[in-house]
Amino acid sequence: MKPGYKQTEVGVIPEDWGSERLADLVDPNRTIRYGIVQPGKFDQSGRYMIRGQDYSKGWVHPSEFFKVSAAVETPFQNARVKKGDVLMTIVGASTGRIAIVPEWLDGANLTQTTARIAPRSQHVSGHFLSSVLASPFGQRQVANYIKGNAQPGLNCGDIEKFIVPLPPLAEQEAIATALSDADAHIDSLEQLIVKKRLLKQGAMQDLLTGNQRLPGFEGDWEVKTFGEIFTYLPTATNSRSDLGEEGDAFYIHYGDIHTKFHNHLDFRTTRPPKIARSRCRNAALLKNGDWVMADASEDYDGVGKTIEIQGLDDDTDAIAGLHTFVLREKTPTFAPGFKGHLGNLKSLHEQYLRVATGMKVYGVSKAALRDLELPVPTLPEQTAIAAILSDMNAEIAALEAKLAKARQVKQGMMQELLTGKTRLV
Repeated sequence: MKPGYKQTEVGVIPEDWGSERLADLVDPNRTIRYGIVQPGKFDQSGRYMIRGQDYSKGWVHPSEFFKVSAAVETPFQNARVKKGDVLMTIVGASTGRIAIVPEWLDGANLTQTTARIAPRSQHVSGHFLSSVLASPFGQRQVANYIKGNAQPGLNCGDIEKFIVPLPPLAEQEAIATALSDADAHIDSLEQLIVKKRLLKQGAMQDLLTGNQRLPGFEGDWEVKTFGEIFTYLPTATNSRSDLGEEGDAFYIHYGDIHTKFHNHLDFRTTRPPKIARSRCRNAALLKNGDWVMADASEDYDGVGKTIEIQGLDDDTDAIAGLHTFVLREKTPTFAPGFKGHLGNLKSLHEQYLRVATGMKVYGVSKAALRDLELPVPTLPEQTAIAAILSDMNAEIAALEAKLAKARQVKQGMMQELLTGKTRLV
C-alpha cells in the first residue's frame, strides 16, 4: 500500500480521511425522508413539489413543476427542502439520480419518489456529498440496496446505511469545486447541442418544404407518391437472438432503427450485428441509397422511422430484417443522402400517422404508403440541401464527441479525487 494511505470499508483512502454512515452526516433535525404521498390536484397558488422527473435529467423549467395545495402540503412540512440539500430518486428506473436543491426551490416539498438528504454543513459539504453519491462508488451502494424488479426502489433506512469517504472539509470543498467546474463544462456543451439541434430542425423543415430556397434555385418542385417512386424488396424474418458478431452479412434490426441509427446508416463508420447469409437467403442485399423503414413502433414518434443506406462497397453484404421495409427507387429520383434527411419532414410524419393502425403497437403497410406524397426538388437542389444538413449533422456529432469526452474526463476525476489518489489540498 502506498505510504500515507490506509485500508478502510470504503477502500484505500488517505490516512487523514475518515468514513461515516450517511445517517451520521445529516442534520439530526432533518433526517433522510421522502415527501407527499398523494399530491391531489394541481394548485397554481400552491407550493412547488419536486418529482424525480424534475431533476433526473437536469432541472426542468419551473413551468413544468407541479404545485401542491397548502391543505395537502402542510401535513408534510417536515419534508420541505432547503437550498443545498441533496436529492435522490428512490423509485423507478431512475433510482439513484442525484441533484442539489437550487436557491429558487428553497422551501419546496417532495413526492414519495424522492429522498431529501440534508447534510450537516460542519461535517460534510453538500456538493461533495452529491458527488460521492453520484459516483460509481455511490451508485454501487444504490445497486446493493435497491429492491424490486418491475418497480425498483430504495427505502430511506437503507440510504442511511450508505458509507461516505470523508476528507477534511477544506479538501471536500476543493474537490466539489473541481467537479462543479467539470459539470459546468458538460452543461455548456449540452446546452450548445440543444441549440444546434433546434437550429437544424428549423433549417430542415424550411429547406425540405421549399419554404426557404437556396441561392441559384427557383421553380416549382415535383410531388410524387411512394407508389410512383419506390419498389419494395424482400426482407429477412430473423429475431435478435439469431444475430451476433460472426456472420457474412450485416443485419439491420428494426429496433436499432428506433434506437441506434438516425437518418443515415453509413457502413464506413457504423457496423450493425451480423448473421449467416445462409439463414436469410430470401432477403435482398441492400445497396447504397436504399431507404429502410421500421414498419412498427410502440410510440407515435417512431412511426415510419427511416434510414438511408450509405458506405456499402462490393465486399460488404447487408440485409434488412423483421418489421422493416426496403424501399428502392425504380428510377433515379433522389440525390445521395437526401432521403435520409427527408425522413424527418414533419408533413411526411403526419401522413404516416394518418395511415398507421394498431392500439399498443402502431404500424404502416405497403398498401397504405402507396399514395403518400413526397416533395421532389431537382437533383442539384437536393444535393445542395443534403450538403447543408449533413454539415449541420457533422457539427452536432463533433459536439457530441466532445461531450462524451468531457463526461469521461469527469469520471476519471471522480475516481482520482473521491478516493484521494489525487490530492487538491
